[in-house]
Amino acid sequence: MKKLLLLGGSAQQVVAIETAKRLGCYTVLCDYLPDNPGQYAADKFYLVSTTDKDAVLEVAKKENVDGVLAYASDPAAPTAAYVAEKLGLPGSPYRSVDILCNKDKFRAFLAENGFCTPKAKGYDDLAEAENDLNNGMFRFPVIVKPVDSSGSKGVGRIDDVSEINEKITYAMSFSRGHKIIVEEFVEKFGYQIAGDGLSIDGKLVFRCFANDHFDPKCENPFVPVSASFPYNMPDDVQTKIHNEIQRLLTLLDMGTTTYNFDMRIDKDYNVYLMEVAPRDGGNYIPDIIKYCTGVDLVECSVKAAMGMSLSDVKMQPYDTFYAYYAVHSYQSGVLKSIDIAEDAKKKIVEDHIIVKPGDKITTFTGANTTLGILLMKFDSLAEMLDMIDDSEKWISVKVD
Repeated sequence: MKKLLLLGGSAQQVVAIETAKRLGCYTVLCDYLPDNPGQYAADKFYLVSTTDKDAVLEVAKKENVDGVLAYASDPAAPTAAYVAEKLGLPGSPYRSVDILCNKDKFRAFLAENGFCTPKAKGYDDLAEAENDLNNGMFRFPVIVKPVDSSGSKGVGRIDDVSEINEKITYAMSFSRGHKIIVEEFVEKFGYQIAGDGLSIDGKLVFRCFANDHFDPKCENPFVPVSASFPYNMPDDVQTKIHNEIQRLLTLLDMGTTTYNFDMRIDKDYNVYLMEVAPRDGGNYIPDIIKYCTGVDLVECSVKAAMGMSLSDVKMQPYDTFYAYYAVHSYQSGVLKSIDIAEDAKKKIVEDHIIVKPGDKITTFTGANTTLGILLMKFDSLAEMLDMIDDSEKWISVKVD
């Protein structure tokens, strides 16, 4: 039986373990959390950090695995590529995956290769960052982020010099490698673009774009609260975005890999590749894409890691309207209730709320503070965008 090493066993990653087993793989799991749910789904479990490349490599050697997968995990993706490259397993080049997973390296690569990208600079010294911001190196507003975090954790916007110290210190607190990036803010036209895709031998054979939605009332307004499918721009705009992604994948010599996208266009339809992460999206985005197109990107990610054929995967048009919605709170405290209007309940196709009344919850600052995910189906694009953009009309989180 072929063996697959999976990196990460959170509740949203269990689906990859179950999919691998369905495809006939023996599953080995690494996770640094002793209470992760994935260990109960996997055939074998190692209490090993997914960011410790050499420790994971030793597990892979010991188990003589045939593939390694970091499903829906930015921090673990470089580890998976490192191990795969060391052992000659299927995957994309470690150097390329490392560029995609580190925001400062990614921005530099984009600039060097003529992509539209905001002026940016990485810092491991807060004093240097503060000095540059105070002395006019950047035009305000700017965005500051940890270079190596995911789920929008630690992201902040600085509009004037009075906010510099607080925001850069906050961002640095979320960086495992003690490094942040400062970049000038890109004004978007329409919705920010989300979605996932798949390349086979470096060719982007499948992608499914979505509208990213944010809640300005949140403490961290840069964390998406929803992605709604399909993206509401014409085909020629989507083709232009597709071609820019393909140019990036070609330059990086990417292999057979799944991706999660975050992108913007400006009023002149210039494409800004904000993030092209070499892994599946979180928040059940692959599930939504499967509802829309029938393409199972979880299965694709497992097959890619194992070197299995994906020759049957191709672009699939669709005329349905689906979205995920991240249930979130504006305040911390004890959850009293999550109230959903009856008409909205009829739109829910899957309920993945993970809290219950009486649980302690925190204000929404990143993907790790989501109270759960709702997968929803709508009758039209207009209905979907209206409900997602004005969710207070149909859902309320009450806290004591």
